[in-house]
Amino acid sequence: MINRELIRLKIVQLTYAYYQNGNKNMDNAEKELLFSLSKAYDLYNDMLALIVAITRESRRQTDILINRAEREGTEAPSSKFAFNKFAVQLEENKTLTEYCETKKFSWDDDIELVRKLLTLIEQSDIYQEYMAAEDDSYEADRELWRKIYKQLIQQNEDIDSWLEEKSLYWNDDKEIVDTFVIKTIKRFELENKANQELLPEYKDEEDRDFARKLFRATILNADSYQHYMSEASRNWDFSRLAYMDVVIMQIAIAEFCTFPNIPASVTINEYVNLAKLYSTPQSGRYVNGLLDTIARHLNERGIIAKPMEERQKENNRPRARRF
Repeated sequence: MINRELIRLKIVQLTYAYYQNGNKNMDNAEKELLFSLSKAYDLYNDMLALIVAITRESRRQTDILINRAEREGTEAPSSKFAFNKFAVQLEENKTLTEYCETKKFSWDDDIELVRKLLTLIEQSDIYQEYMAAEDDSYEADRELWRKIYKQLIQQNEDIDSWLEEKSLYWNDDKEIVDTFVIKTIKRFELENKANQELLPEYKDEEDRDFARKLFRATILNADSYQHYMSEASRNWDFSRLAYMDVVIMQIAIAEFCTFPNIPASVTINEYVNLAKLYSTPQSGRYVNGLLDTIARHLNERGIIAKPMEERQKENNRPRARRF
């Protein structure tokens, strides 16, 4: 689940923090990086567990209403949502169950948030259409939760507030984690029952090594990379660059030099996007131009050997993140 997009984002955060911290210790900084990445994986599991918690609360409330209906001789409510086939399968999932037991994680301490989300769901058109539909297939149940997550949970102010309380890492992580939760929902198949695979923490050991090597190269070779910046960029006005831009370019140069198999265009695109997220409105354009210039300079000097492509001017800037 922890992909290179998330790794790059974390390295930007941790490199910036490293230079802001007076007590610079490389080993401690690396441990903090790996811990930060592991917390993102915790969030992935916690958001899957949220689906289970909402379902269990729905079941509890439905049982109360059914018992009341039996006493009063009125029509009992439907338990279709409370026993949604996808949610029940997720509830029984061995990997998620083991995670919650090992981490001693439960949404019981935040039951008011769970109840608030359940109410939001029950008031939604998505829920009303689902309850009225005759389709009781597994596919329909799974699709319901994909829609609920995408439309009601993915951007939810109450969940954002919860994230701020629980972990200083999670607000920036959730946007990426959400995409993996939705991917997981879509991958579920009924025949896999409780053995359905969730996404692993890392796709492979190569990605874990990528995180360590990139972070260490960024810090340990900082003087060389900043020299490359100065050498290649004499015609640029560095006074127009924010400090964050310099940090981001330093990491990009580390990636140029440390990972010969990653195309320069891929590296530039990734760090231009991070500059747009974390720095000034002009940063995307400046970082794009500077990194292109630096990559060409490093190629000419034989420090790297990567094909270069003509690049388009950066104009659009996505939503800024808090840092």
